[in-house]
Amino acid sequence: MAQTTYDMTPVIQTDDQTRTNFLIKVYQHLGLGVAAFIVFETFLFMTGAAEAIYNFVAGSRGTWIIVLGGFMVVNMITSRAAHNLSNPAAQYGGLFGLAVAEALIFAPMLFYVFNTDGAGTVGAAAAVTGAGFAGLTVVAMVTKSDLSWMRPILMFAGVMAMVAIGAALLFGFHLGVWFSVAMVAFAGASILYQTQNIIRRYPAWAYVGAAVGLFGSLMTMFWYVLQIFSGRD
Repeated sequence: MAQTTYDMTPVIQTDDQTRTNFLIKVYQHLGLGVAAFIVFETFLFMTGAAEAIYNFVAGSRGTWIIVLGGFMVVNMITSRAAHNLSNPAAQYGGLFGLAVAEALIFAPMLFYVFNTDGAGTVGAAAAVTGAGFAGLTVVAMVTKSDLSWMRPILMFAGVMAMVAIGAALLFGFHLGVWFSVAMVAFAGASILYQTQNIIRRYPAWAYVGAAVGLFGSLMTMFWYVLQIFSGRD
């Protein structure tokens, strides 16, 4: 069987129309991931699964921290699919797999917020996240500086966040609101880096993988903005 050969030319080296089409497809698939998240989350609430998951984790702070750690791990694993540029099927699997995993992880948090603060808090957190994402996207698009230097810093920050979560689980201390603020900043930096990276590194056909990486960072930002708005740490 002949092996499929993909053109790996970064989209930044192509013409304006190709770059425009690429970005349109990236954000279409990002929207598709968000829609899949909403649909599956709605299913969890309608079937009572969200309440069951909340009841399972609510009795133990350690379980909540495990959920938080799971959130980080899921984003790290699915981001690998985003970089598997030779396998478009893996990219689609990463996008929809991440949407389902995020819905499961968000279920107890959303159930708690809906039943304490109400839907307004969720809506406000979503609006702030959306505005932040849009603003960071514009900044990444218009800046002429190469942000590739951010990659090792983001990797180090991600590892340190996992260490902090692990320490909180082992020693039983509260991470606090400042951890959530730091993680919002981390997610924002990731959005800046990834937005520019997909233009400078990704070929024109790899729009699904590009959407996976952005989706993970968007949901990370939403998670911690929601944490801040709801007063959970």
